[in-house]
Amino acid sequence: MKGLAWLLLLFALAVIVALVASLNAGYVLLVVPPWRVEVSLNFFVLALLLAFVVAYAGLRTLSLTLGMPGQVSAYRRRQLREKSGQMFQDAVRHLFEGRFGQALKRAGEAYDAGRAPALAALIAARAAQRLGEPGRQQEWLEKAKQQDARNEAATLMLEAEMYNEERRFAEALAALQRLQGKQGRHIAALRLELRARQGLGDWDGVLKLLRQLAKRDALAPELVNALSSKAHLANLARCGSDRAALVAYLRKLPEAERSLKVVLAAVRGLAAAGADADAQKLIEEQLEGNDDEAWQSELPAIYGSLAGGDQLSRIARGEAWLRQRPAHAGLLLALGRMCARQRLWGKAQSFLEASLAVEDTQAGHLELARLDDQLERVDDANRHYRAAVAPNTLK
Repeated sequence: MKGLAWLLLLFALAVIVALVASLNAGYVLLVVPPWRVEVSLNFFVLALLLAFVVAYAGLRTLSLTLGMPGQVSAYRRRQLREKSGQMFQDAVRHLFEGRFGQALKRAGEAYDAGRAPALAALIAARAAQRLGEPGRQQEWLEKAKQQDARNEAATLMLEAEMYNEERRFAEALAALQRLQGKQGRHIAALRLELRARQGLGDWDGVLKLLRQLAKRDALAPELVNALSSKAHLANLARCGSDRAALVAYLRKLPEAERSLKVVLAAVRGLAAAGADADAQKLIEEQLEGNDDEAWQSELPAIYGSLAGGDQLSRIARGEAWLRQRPAHAGLLLALGRMCARQRLWGKAQSFLEASLAVEDTQAGHLELARLDDQLERVDDANRHYRAAVAPNTLK
């Protein structure tokens, strides 16, 4: 439809030109002594138009001819750019496919072709690291740093990640510190730093990072709790049997981070250090919460084995708990031990026998055997000793 409209317009224009030409009787006189040339005005106009067209065509042809070398050069550059782009894409694809040799080769070609050289160098560095070629890896990292300052953060992140994988944690931390000095710390950098500090055994640093990541919801709560417990256990192990260090550490330990494993480790450390009163307080705080997991742990048994402190108040506390959990074998055993320590023979025997009635354990038989030895009931003691070593007796 559009072509038909143009055709009709062209015909109309031709008709108008013909009519104007038929009405025009003018002429043009050209005098160049000794010649005179007289032509019609219509012919002169047509001749001018034709001369313009010929001149334009000639100049255009000359321009194209002279510009041909530049066009060829531009074409070649365009072809090289497209080819280098394909090289770069192939390098990325081979890297994700795990074909690290091909990735290294194609990344090197893209780098030589000038296609995103800094990024191509980073890909080559990662591929070299996967191939176990540290020399080439470091060479490509240096090239990446020299290419473009805008890619310095990416280079440092990759460098830190690779150092972590190679267990070169101090170098990974140094790279991350350089990154922090330039662009601050984001979540991915914090995760890498967390891994590095774990590897270095910097558990205070691990705890600090975990709290930052937890505030940003950057780690699953389960993982935060597990790593937090691991860090606290390592710090408690460093305290050893130093009572002052253990007490000081527990005072600054946030309530939310007092997992059962951490409390157990702290109680064992305090008991080993002879700080029975501190261990007692910690156990009571944990058991008062009526946490079933805490009651199923070793805490009741450790509570009964604490020799120092006020034994009578401890027995009274245990009896109060017993009213809430009358069939708890561990609590009954703990009460039996504490009563025996106070030479309350009757109550001790009652508690120990009740513990064995709930659960037949080796510890219960051994405690009754010791009690019978003290009371010079040899036959009963020997019977419980034999029961303690019986194959079907629980540990």
